[in-house]
Amino acid sequence: MSTKDYLEKDYYAVLGVPKTATAEEIKKAYRKLARQYHPDANQGSTETEAKFKEVSEAYDVLSDTKRRKEYDEARTLFGSGLGGYAGGGGASRGGGFPFDLGDLFGGTNQQQSGAGERIGDLFGGIFNRGGAGRAGGTATTRARRGQDIESEVTLSFGEAVDGATVSLRLTSSSACTACSGTGAKAGTTPRVCPTCEGTGAASRNLGNFAFSEPCRDCKGRGLLVDDPCPVCEGSGRGKSTRTIQARIPAGVGDGQRIKLKGKGAPGENGGPAGDLYVQIHVKPHPVFGRTGENLTITVPVTFTEAALGAEIKVPILKGLPVTLRIPEGTPNGRTFRVRGRGVSRKDGTKGDLLATVEVLVPQQLEDKARNALEEFRDATAGGDPRADLIQQARSE
Repeated sequence: MSTKDYLEKDYYAVLGVPKTATAEEIKKAYRKLARQYHPDANQGSTETEAKFKEVSEAYDVLSDTKRRKEYDEARTLFGSGLGGYAGGGGASRGGGFPFDLGDLFGGTNQQQSGAGERIGDLFGGIFNRGGAGRAGGTATTRARRGQDIESEVTLSFGEAVDGATVSLRLTSSSACTACSGTGAKAGTTPRVCPTCEGTGAASRNLGNFAFSEPCRDCKGRGLLVDDPCPVCEGSGRGKSTRTIQARIPAGVGDGQRIKLKGKGAPGENGGPAGDLYVQIHVKPHPVFGRTGENLTITVPVTFTEAALGAEIKVPILKGLPVTLRIPEGTPNGRTFRVRGRGVSRKDGTKGDLLATVEVLVPQQLEDKARNALEEFRDATAGGDPRADLIQQARSE
């Protein structure tokens, strides 16, 4: 199916559905019309046979999500804008347009005049058909985007949490200083690539549309070098080293890869710079850990603090310690949440600090402490705390 069909045929009208119709509504409308115009139900009728083919063609496009999107984009992009040229001078051919749509999308470079010529240029540039340039025209060197660069940086735990500005030494390609980026030996000049006529792009037809890809002969440069520069071997590019200051956002994690837009290699012929991708390494902290946007810490407490309750001091990252109240009868491994003392989020808020208590068991006891614990044991003597556990294990 040609792009001309996309502009001239209203498939929604053929099926009698609005442009906003759902896939189910389109399917339902098609089935109804297909039964109505099917050749088996209209023996010998060429009119209904043609109608059946038209309905089937419309359904083939609108039932396919990708093709329907292409169809909608083509009609949205060109449908309303072309109407303004109808009758604007010259004979109208092919649905009210002031030029021949067949010529427009036929992939030729022929000259047109007036409004048709202007629109032909527009369509040729968008669909990449016959868009390299006209006969007798002047080819322009295609702008090229700079290369993306990979780098890595090692941050302290605190820098990763709060963000940091770091110096990065980058090596990337740039215009060769010996040939000023032309790729040609001093005293010579490159010539325009005859394949792409200097655009650096070639057209590849994928059915409904033609898509642009780098020219294979000139590798997308738009130029061919007959006598290459001995320094860059005709590539026009050389190596350059520079140091930049890069801002690493708060909250990055170990192993994360972040993108710094426009910090890569500079573009060529006015093209934009590439991007910089930085691999993050974070040094471990002797006290704090991290789970997502929360910091973690293990806080040792004594047996009496856990049993009787206490107020203890808990360190935070970069700041004075906070007071945490441990309630009476706190078990080993219980986690308490200190709000707003974690990792910075993108919206400026912070995660929490998760403090897990670890009850310490004394390794050595003096006689007084031992006697006190023995009295405690005798005072709390009762049922076996493991009785239920043993019973449940036997029941299986």
